[in-house]
Amino acid sequence: MGTDRVIRLLKKFLLISIGAILYAVAIACFLDSNSLAPGGVSGIAVLLNRIIPVETGTWIFILNIPIMLLGIWKFGLKFIISTVYCIVLDSAVINLLTPYGAVTEDPLLASLAGASLMAIGIGMVFKGGATTGGMDIIVKVLRIKFPHMRTGNLFLFMDAVVVTASAFVFKNIDRALYAGIAVIVCALVLDIVLYGRDEAKLIFIITDKCDEITQRLLVELDLGVTHVQGMGAYSGKDKRVIMCASRKPQAPKVEAVVKEEDPLAFMIVSSATEIFGEGYKNFFSERV
Repeated sequence: MGTDRVIRLLKKFLLISIGAILYAVAIACFLDSNSLAPGGVSGIAVLLNRIIPVETGTWIFILNIPIMLLGIWKFGLKFIISTVYCIVLDSAVINLLTPYGAVTEDPLLASLAGASLMAIGIGMVFKGGATTGGMDIIVKVLRIKFPHMRTGNLFLFMDAVVVTASAFVFKNIDRALYAGIAVIVCALVLDIVLYGRDEAKLIFIITDKCDEITQRLLVELDLGVTHVQGMGAYSGKDKRVIMCASRKPQAPKVEAVVKEEDPLAFMIVSSATEIFGEGYKNFFSERV
């Protein structure tokens, strides 16, 4: 293994580790300690902790076991390895920090600060090529089975169920509303951390592995792909250029696929303010 590859792996490991720790701090020191269930598997773990006295970090690990097995079955072991590491680290740090209690007992400050810190942590984990597990994998599987359902709507529905359930578990509607604020803030901050303020990405890929990359974009990411016929100015050879439009959350995944298949590929990523057509906006119904 070359020195450059070792350095890249170490940077990736460090990025994932820091992100996982920030995520754990957000859960243990801000959200869980203030009885705020921020949606997803972490939110479910917070609720289960109040019903069955098992540490929240342990619940996160337990809940993710069947999800990881599902992910391995559907997407292969390579997809899951770094995510398993992230989950184990999350769970351990959450359990370690929980006894120290809340940094602030103001539920509004806790929801805002916790959600922002959680989003930064998730963003770092994503950039390191991993995920925090949980709903990411479930939604990915559901999208394969029900391709007509939008990813954002699936996440929103699942988070809404957890937040609503928290009102009954804690017997406090205010805590549920603060948890709802945390879910919204986390989504907004994560969006900014990962993708800036642009609405979408337009990606051109020039590669010698056009078929392999196209197949993965179609199957794994469920993206529409167009081949544009081009010609190398220097070589004079015909070449297919991959063109695809991607929602912001998927753009790093497209880049990851290209890097895995062809590290020497030439890729142009530009911002697209709006995208109209199947899978995106309907021009007539959504144009303001």
